[in-house]
Amino acid sequence: MLPAAATVGEGEAKMAKALGRFGLAALALLALSAGASAQDYPAKPIRMVVPYPAGGVVDFVARQIGQQMTVSMGQPLVVENRVGASGSIATEAMAKSAPDGYSIMLVFDTHAVNPHVYKNLRYDTFKDLTAVSLVAQIPLAFMSHRGFGANTVADVVRMAKEKPGTLSYGSTGPGTSGHLAGEQFKLSAGVDILHVPYRGGAPLLTGLLGEQIPLAVAAPTAFLSNIADGKLKALAVTGKQRSPALPNVPTMIEAGYPALDSGAWIGVVVTAGTPPAVVERLNREVAKAVKDPALSKIFLEQMIEPVGSTPAAFEAFLRAEHDKWGKVIKDAKLDLQP
Repeated sequence: MLPAAATVGEGEAKMAKALGRFGLAALALLALSAGASAQDYPAKPIRMVVPYPAGGVVDFVARQIGQQMTVSMGQPLVVENRVGASGSIATEAMAKSAPDGYSIMLVFDTHAVNPHVYKNLRYDTFKDLTAVSLVAQIPLAFMSHRGFGANTVADVVRMAKEKPGTLSYGSTGPGTSGHLAGEQFKLSAGVDILHVPYRGGAPLLTGLLGEQIPLAVAAPTAFLSNIADGKLKALAVTGKQRSPALPNVPTMIEAGYPALDSGAWIGVVVTAGTPPAVVERLNREVAKAVKDPALSKIFLEQMIEPVGSTPAAFEAFLRAEHDKWGKVIKDAKLDLQP
């Protein structure tokens, strides 16, 4: 007969072996469950979070692709506008959402810049969120209300130098591409113009039409009809060539500012930990939506260039944007804290 200690040890070994088999079985069941869940996705409506107000370019793109994806995926995509702090409030909530693909978010260019703007973000832009797709890229427009005395960028520079500190320009928020382009312009032209941040494209449009501010730098989608009606003036656009939607408006390169060639962008992210199969499905559906011929035509007429990238390409793009603007902010010693 074995000693009692040996009997106990043998029992522990058998128990450990049994538990090991149970653990492997549990892991297998979990894997099968996740696979089945991803295969059945989506089985209920999907919440599409937009961190800007209704009426702006991000909201416009969300509703357009949401309609396409609703048909394609067989479940409603319900747009939820959650505004504040250049998208960081919505992003924090998104980062804490269940990683199941039933909450997705459209992010604007501020997404990659917010870590440089808000020093106490309660989420990690890269660790807590997973890139799905770059949806679209959009040139920026330098605009004014129709009563403003400038008709060209050169006029703005002249007026700003004649009365330093008296002009102001609006953007859709601190750290947006419009804000950073405005600051780049100020540095390049050597002028002092006050920045006035708004909480999205719709409020900025109201401020410009109401002549609360003379100038704005932003993605022009929400402004195009007013430009066409003569209520607003487009002085220049960013990008390497003129936009077909505004063929008579020169580029900032033509105006003498070659560094101002970047623009806004919109992408889709989900909570980190979302099953890869769900991320891949969302990626395919976003690409299908933005590359639909009818929707592409609508986007291009609104100066929105459809993309539809891979998750890996969008992740690399986000990191490049974060690093690029971080260097600009540091080199220019910009204080972007709102």
